[in-house]
Amino acid sequence: MLQGLTFDFLKRLAKGLSQQFGSNCEVVVHDLSNNFTENSIVIIENGHVTARKTGDGPSLVVLEALHGEHSKLQDHLNYLTKTRDGKILKSSTIYIRDEKNEVVGIFSINYDITGLLMIENSLKPLIATEPDTKEPERIAQNVNDLLDELIEQSVRLVGKPVALMGKDDKIKAIQFLNSTGAFLITKSGDKVSKHFGISKYTLYSYIDAK
Repeated sequence: MLQGLTFDFLKRLAKGLSQQFGSNCEVVVHDLSNNFTENSIVIIENGHVTARKTGDGPSLVVLEALHGEHSKLQDHLNYLTKTRDGKILKSSTIYIRDEKNEVVGIFSINYDITGLLMIENSLKPLIATEPDTKEPERIAQNVNDLLDELIEQSVRLVGKPVALMGKDDKIKAIQFLNSTGAFLITKSGDKVSKHFGISKYTLYSYIDAK
């Protein structure tokens, strides 16, 4: 767990940044030192931006950090995300590492630019983001929302409704879910199996299919 001087510094830094940039600036710290936790948020300022609070669960970027190789993870700065209620956020994700270079936490900044987009021409230097043709990632409020979003993404990837999917389509969708770390979420196997109309045994065989 993030403790002592590190936790105290991050708490003060989060508070300082949120006050510097005002109520539209959310600052979040996820604790990943205990590997996966469904209550990863240990510090949050201006949580009304994404309707989250201390003790809430991980976002997609947290799953990616836990599922991937830590040595290959790079800070992701100045990109777009969106909330469930349609706010557009300018976000940055910075990985917190220990002395062994292992990722033990994530420091995130989410700035609500929804209103600023209406006057983008005059404020373009402030709200400009790196070129990106992808749909902004949705920030989930809890792990159930996150899993639902990942399942929706897997269906969009295949390009057809579940009712019309064959075996190969379902393998593609389920292997996508595995690659995103979706199965790190507690009881995700039950929900995914039910959604795709397959048994848990079949689910695991699809994950390992070549």
